[in-house]
Amino acid sequence: MAAATTFEDGFPATKLFNQGFSYTYDDVIFLPHYIDFPTDSVQLATKLTRNLNLSIPCVASPMDTVTEASMAVSMAALGGIGIVHSNNSAIEQASLVEFAKAHRIPFVNDCVFKSPNDDIVSVDEFCDSPCVFVTETGTRTSKLLGVVYKSDWEKLGDKRDARVSDYMVESVINVPSTYDFDDVAGYLAAKKLDFVPLVKNGEVFDLVSVGDVERVRGFPKTGALPSLGKNGEFLVGASIGTRESDKERLEHLVKAGADVIVLDSSQGNSIYQIEMIKYVKRTYPELDLIGGNVVTMAQAHNLIQAGVDGLRVGMGSGSICTTQEVCAVGRGQATAVYKVASIAEQSGIPIIADGGISNSGHIVKALTLGASTVMMGSFLAGSREAPGSYEYQHGRRVKKYRGMGSLEAMTKGSDARYLGDTNKLKIAQGVVGAVADKGSVSRFIPYTMHAVKQGFQDLGASSLESAHSLLRSGVLRLEVRTGAAQTEGGIHGLVSYEKKSF
Repeated sequence: MAAATTFEDGFPATKLFNQGFSYTYDDVIFLPHYIDFPTDSVQLATKLTRNLNLSIPCVASPMDTVTEASMAVSMAALGGIGIVHSNNSAIEQASLVEFAKAHRIPFVNDCVFKSPNDDIVSVDEFCDSPCVFVTETGTRTSKLLGVVYKSDWEKLGDKRDARVSDYMVESVINVPSTYDFDDVAGYLAAKKLDFVPLVKNGEVFDLVSVGDVERVRGFPKTGALPSLGKNGEFLVGASIGTRESDKERLEHLVKAGADVIVLDSSQGNSIYQIEMIKYVKRTYPELDLIGGNVVTMAQAHNLIQAGVDGLRVGMGSGSICTTQEVCAVGRGQATAVYKVASIAEQSGIPIIADGGISNSGHIVKALTLGASTVMMGSFLAGSREAPGSYEYQHGRRVKKYRGMGSLEAMTKGSDARYLGDTNKLKIAQGVVGAVADKGSVSRFIPYTMHAVKQGFQDLGASSLESAHSLLRSGVLRLEVRTGAAQTEGGIHGLVSYEKKSF
């Protein structure tokens, strides 16, 4: 029998990433392999940590312009997870975690609240809501007293100057916050209502309208299961720093039900983080803990030895990060992911590729090079679920997006992430910018995941485990792309074009 023909084509990862070059995702390209399965057979289920599983490999970054309750809820509903940022007080962060975990519907609406003595002088005060809720203190966390319907207010005429308590409707039709999406949709249909508030312990929890129901039902379906804990609540993570005050923050987060904690530092290989890892694992041994950020094998080894359940990889690769420019320290993200994954997998520690994700191709590369999940900031910023309000710049609808190393973010406390001293000079390692309106993550993440599946199919990998195995065995081959090759691989040679991903 004739021997199988072998061809020397491309390079195995072991050779490509050991030549002294720091490669980004765009620098490298995978050569296609053999396809013997349909796209729908690709499984993207993965591990976030040693003990937590996700249906899709997507993690929302703990940045104050990316992840609060709305993003955490939507990401968990999709099968991923959101990590709530810590650029706020410990009580505020814990409240966001608790609020997200208590949700049974796959989104969060911004409700409008007034106290009984307030007035409503403009229709703009309703924002995009069909009503204003009247509570004892004019906040979400106080007893519901009544409601002012937008349609009723518009008919008041000269009486609009009165206090809302003079014309609010006191009998508010509502449903319990324990209702899931199908329960609420069924109730709206049965009662022929346009919207209904969800109430918990006498307080307004959220609001669901017929428009919300139609919007959610119109989103593409991936078949991925939502990320739920043992108690049936959404999985929600939170970040903390490594200062003494973060031990108290951690206590609040544990009481709020956080499922995983991320130690948020731009350079995680420090005595401060190692001591915090040991404290967390000693105090809350059942709590999953993710360390980082790291980009080298030595950094990863130190944190693994300290006891982390997962690692966050990346330094200076984010679109708003200037660490490499300012500090001359970091690593190209493709190289960093491959190197850290090569040592982390020996201990069964999943890694998160954090930063540098601009498209589905980058996700394919990160996952194939050894990551179990990808953490996204700019990719999710600008979405409906990201914190902040939309504004217009040069005719484009945008939302603010800022690095946690920007001076603006540091003034709120994020300088701890860069081991900064609050009493000394602050040096920016990030910028403030804006990103275009992307719509809802519940719409574009499913399309992105399908594109990732197509990439895996071209690689001949039917799962993340299969991709990792093919890479380690040398079956998957790579090459470095020249600048001309990168240009050729993108859109080029056109006078004009319109780019739509889906």
